[in-house]
Amino acid sequence: MDNNRRDFLHAAAAALAASPWLVQAAEPARPAAADAMPESHDMNGMPAHWTGKEQIGMLLYPGFTALDYVGPHYMFASLMGAKVHHVSASLAPVTSDTGLVLVPSVTLADCPKDLDVLFVPGGGEGTLAAMRDDALLAFVADRGSRARWVTSVCTGSLVLGAAGLLKGYRATSHWVARDLLAEAGATPVDARVVRDRNRLTGAGVSAGLDLGLTLVEILRDRLYAQSVQLLAEYAPQPPLNAGTPTNAPPEATAMMRDMFTGFMRDGRQILRTRARTS
Repeated sequence: MDNNRRDFLHAAAAALAASPWLVQAAEPARPAAADAMPESHDMNGMPAHWTGKEQIGMLLYPGFTALDYVGPHYMFASLMGAKVHHVSASLAPVTSDTGLVLVPSVTLADCPKDLDVLFVPGGGEGTLAAMRDDALLAFVADRGSRARWVTSVCTGSLVLGAAGLLKGYRATSHWVARDLLAEAGATPVDARVVRDRNRLTGAGVSAGLDLGLTLVEILRDRLYAQSVQLLAEYAPQPPLNAGTPTNAPPEATAMMRDMFTGFMRDGRQILRTRARTS
């Protein structure tokens, strides 16, 4: 267990201290101040289901959006006992759309065949390239066909759609691209996180934190997820109220739509082509 996991374990135990699950032995006499040791927590009351053995595959491709990936990763990595795989075509470093470089831990070929969670981040031009990549889509379709949970954030849902994994499902995406999901046979939904059977999709970029926390609660329980949220101090209070087209000034919404005109055109063409050939 790495230091982050160990730190979380102690934080979880602290949360349990107020829980009826935990039965603690009588405290021994405290040592003199000069000999004081760091306080530890009794782990005996931790529910067995708080430690799992999930295999989580997070897809990396050139041009992905970093926050799409890093937000959910923080939540997934807080699942005690889980193994997170950073999956890419090769083990070469992968550069995000803003220049952040991440190093994969496993290739598409060597990723575990049976994943508990398949996750796909979004992006811009990099996502369009991923939607054209036959080898990448074959991987997504194969692992997604057996995964317990098929998940995405932002335009990552378009990759799931191109791989044929959203046909007949309700799903969401970044608000700019959400309507494109209909081209993949999905029902677009305007929501922060959408769950339809074992498909869990998140809206744009920052919604990855919500998606990750939602999955933590599903795979563990509410108290565990609340402890993760508290550890992350995830209590959003944005300085501006412009995070959705409903709240943003019309000129900001129009400017963002105009920026994605080419993305929408190309994304629609790719999904229609995939639908005809599938």
